[in-house]
Amino acid sequence: MVFYMPGNVADSPVAAGDLTPKQIVSELDRNIVGQAGAKRAVAIALRNRIRRQKLDPKMAAEVMPKNILMIGATGVGKTEIARRLARLAGSPFLKVEASKFTEVGYVGRDVESMVRDLVEIAIEMVRVERAEHVRAQAVRAVENRLMDLLLPPRVRKAQLHDAESRVREAEEQESWERSRATLLKKLVAGELEARVVEIEVQTSSSAAFKMFTPGGMEEMDMNLREMMPGLFQGQKRVRKATVAEAREILQREEEERLIDPDQVSREAIRRVESSGILFIDELDKVAGREGGHGPDISREGVQRDLLPIVEGTLVNTKHGMIRTEHILFIAAGAFHVSKPSDLIPELQGRFPIRVELETLGREELFRILTEPESSLVRQYMALMETEGVRLDFTEDGLQAVAEIAEQVNQSTENIGARRLHTVMERILEEVSFEGAELPSKTVVIDNPFVRGRLAGIVEDSDLSRYIL
Repeated sequence: MVFYMPGNVADSPVAAGDLTPKQIVSELDRNIVGQAGAKRAVAIALRNRIRRQKLDPKMAAEVMPKNILMIGATGVGKTEIARRLARLAGSPFLKVEASKFTEVGYVGRDVESMVRDLVEIAIEMVRVERAEHVRAQAVRAVENRLMDLLLPPRVRKAQLHDAESRVREAEEQESWERSRATLLKKLVAGELEARVVEIEVQTSSSAAFKMFTPGGMEEMDMNLREMMPGLFQGQKRVRKATVAEAREILQREEEERLIDPDQVSREAIRRVESSGILFIDELDKVAGREGGHGPDISREGVQRDLLPIVEGTLVNTKHGMIRTEHILFIAAGAFHVSKPSDLIPELQGRFPIRVELETLGREELFRILTEPESSLVRQYMALMETEGVRLDFTEDGLQAVAEIAEQVNQSTENIGARRLHTVMERILEEVSFEGAELPSKTVVIDNPFVRGRLAGIVEDSDLSRYIL
């Protein structure tokens, strides 16, 4: 039986504001297999956010988000659940690793930088949306500027006193307008994309002045830019470019001209404060109390620095002050060596919802290969179809992939669904290498095909540790 993955996808989800918890879980099911408990937890958290927006402002200010702590091994879907939730809600989303931060006084990034990074993501989100709204207006302006480069405007002559000169001037103006109209048609039709023009471009400020600040010194960088704005403006220079290249440059300039940066900053700050999501991974790496030596000595310090951010505080960014009290924090960790109870009590209390994600077995790995809209199988099929090669995955072939992935996870380090990537790459290595040069344009990936390419590696446990 040939197990061919259909190319069509389900209808796009409804607006996030209309989603019930059941619908949120259903939307997450489109891309994530299993982990019902974690999906329910994040669905409730998102729905409570929607409910809060409908409250009286005085009451809404008192309703704090219920932060979530996900406990589970790597590769079971913790990050993917949070990322898909943010995409579903249209919220600014940032993933950070707790182990990358140090407490105040140590060299490294301070925890407030995660909020600044989240603001920058929100700024880009809003800027892209506003650019979409003004795109048609910007396109018209770009066409006019390109026309001025291709056919510069005529310089009208001074006052003409005799009738003959006025007639000649009118004829020349009419001829110029006809030429411009003809050129505009060619420009719109894309017939002039290779023609070279000269345009003025703004040089990057970094070309004139570069400032390197170590981790944790973002505020110094921000203050210097405010005090010496002239150093960061850059200069204009003339360069030659094709019409296609000039169109891109001018399009960016026109969009920036039409977008009010102050409005973008205000909207971005509002989104971060009301619907931002911060995913803090590897929280278990900073769990533990004082008493250690070397790099471990700052673990509790990082937790104490995280505490005010999670509780709610004001963070200074170059776009303005940010209140963090209504940002949703989702923390995650394997907690193999340490336990959630090893966190300082104050931080434990700020993550009231705790869910333990299940270890992925053979059945879940098979479903991950077959069910999600952007599953690994669909990705490989789409990649090979670009070269005219059709991959037909049989059900027993995918069962073999799932079985081998589970077997390697059990015999080596358990990296969950990520093991599927290494197994699939090994299976399809020859097919991917040959590509369009394959004698047969249809390749059937069945049980014998899979085992034939992995048998020797799986049987040799030492080799499988390196290869798979």
